[in-house]
Amino acid sequence: MVAWEMRFRAARVSLPDWAEDAPNRALFVSNATGTYELYAWDRSTGEQRQVTDRPNGTTDGVLSPDGEWIWWFDDTDGDEFGVWRRQPFAGKASEGADEEAAPGLAASYPAGLALGRDGRTAVVGRSTDEDGTTLHLARAGEEPVEIYRHRESAGVGDLSHDGTLLAIEHTEHGDAMHSALRVLRLDGGTVAELDDTEGGTVELGLEVLGFAPVEGDTRLLIGHQRRGRWEPLVWDVATGEETDLALELPGDVAAEWYPDGSALLVSHSFEARSELFRYTFADRTLTELSTPPGTVSGATARPDGSVEYLWSSAAEPPAVRSTTGRVVLDPPGMKAPASVPVEDVWVEGPGGRVHALVQKPAGASGPLPTVFDIHGGPTWHDSDAFAAAPAAWVDHGYAVVRVNYRGSTGYGREWTDALRHRVGLIELEDIAAVREWAVSSGLADPSRMVLTGGSWGGYLTLLGLGVQPELWTVGIAAVPVADYVTAYHDEMEALKAMDRTLLGGTPEEVPERFEASSPLTYVDAVKAPVYISAGVNDPRCPIRQIENYVDRLAARGAVHEVYRYDAGHGSLVVDERIKQVRLELEFAERHLGATV
Repeated sequence: MVAWEMRFRAARVSLPDWAEDAPNRALFVSNATGTYELYAWDRSTGEQRQVTDRPNGTTDGVLSPDGEWIWWFDDTDGDEFGVWRRQPFAGKASEGADEEAAPGLAASYPAGLALGRDGRTAVVGRSTDEDGTTLHLARAGEEPVEIYRHRESAGVGDLSHDGTLLAIEHTEHGDAMHSALRVLRLDGGTVAELDDTEGGTVELGLEVLGFAPVEGDTRLLIGHQRRGRWEPLVWDVATGEETDLALELPGDVAAEWYPDGSALLVSHSFEARSELFRYTFADRTLTELSTPPGTVSGATARPDGSVEYLWSSAAEPPAVRSTTGRVVLDPPGMKAPASVPVEDVWVEGPGGRVHALVQKPAGASGPLPTVFDIHGGPTWHDSDAFAAAPAAWVDHGYAVVRVNYRGSTGYGREWTDALRHRVGLIELEDIAAVREWAVSSGLADPSRMVLTGGSWGGYLTLLGLGVQPELWTVGIAAVPVADYVTAYHDEMEALKAMDRTLLGGTPEEVPERFEASSPLTYVDAVKAPVYISAGVNDPRCPIRQIENYVDRLAARGAVHEVYRYDAGHGSLVVDERIKQVRLELEFAERHLGATV
């Protein structure tokens, strides 16, 4: 088996989530069977068992605070539309006997879930085209009760330790990129509100990070953007008092409580790397926790004061580690081969300095065939973290460039918010600036340039092929937005709200903006061969709008290939992922020639 396939088949696990009142009971995701599924882990005995077993995999699961129940979201073949089911942590005697966790609630898109410590209370968030967002109180043996409803997007944040208060994030003001906060009693009555604006007009984001894990404690840890980046503060929802931590770290900062409420576990993300700290309330000190250079994808503080975290770098595969120095969870099976490290590049772009991460085959000198692998989101960023697909391109002789364009997170609020109204076009300007550097520096062969990406990265790929046809030799788009107007009408409700925020309205209200930002507008200018892969059940980038784009390519005899697969917004099946990457590599080689 070749190295790039081994990276996909290698045993992987997520950071285990543990039960607040039963910390030896944990839940994690693994690909041990070749499909990503949920697993229960009794840490006191070491026993592990597979919880879910579905053809297209399962990754959405929550462990109840008492450790007695595992809730998991049951959709149809990746369409993200379904209901929550549950099973006891210890399992059932008969397979397939999972019970519906909140009887009486019809299928929907999920909008968050919070489980109470009493073992019988849950708040279930739902989103549908007909109702917008609704939140429901679901107690065992009782009919669910609606406690919140709004047309705009919202979501369940957290239940207080005593189960009497619920924190939610909402966008009733119509800005889906910047949530406001509300704290409710479980009868739906409002206890407290927080809505940040700058100068009374510009919305700033707020997010729920969690209630203090202490009985009777009304402190809520939240994230805010008041100084131009994400930072934590403590809001006492009973008194209204806000405690600004002012940690003075340069990047985005998130946090969670230590189990006794005396300190915070702080995660700091800056320029594509991350690090961990402990903030102690008593003396207001910030102490760095030792982690290797790279990216911490998740971290949690354990009752003994240790911290477990999922770490990787571009060169080193992921591992679940502990600040005690041990590996927490080392799955049996094949280990992923290492790849090559990334190099940082900063390029002057039209909106400021653009950060890019570059990988190339060891010992290779340019000019090389080069892949611009564009991340999704758009509110996301590429980091110094292990990724099997870029490593596969490197194995085949390509340089790989990943660009944290305007719209990416991790570089401040202004950078993330910059793409409004000129959606897609802003990002392409930054990508073009980095491409110019790649060619002028001698890294990239301008006659062998691949533009690729998935989701929003797939959208930018198709848009780039039409807006910048002279820059790209081959285009490879996975689950893309291709026809923005049709995508808007067919996508899930929460994404419609995001598109209205990004573009300033609906396609009927701002048709010129949707037209300017839609790949379909520029399809006749595309010169490069185009490869598109699409999930037929995808609710985020639905299949009909992709077919519209493909029909236009076919009508003019443009070189293109389409691969449709029976899943949603990507696949959780390892063999399917490998097949898709192989098809992409073969398409590029056919149209670029040998690369090694």
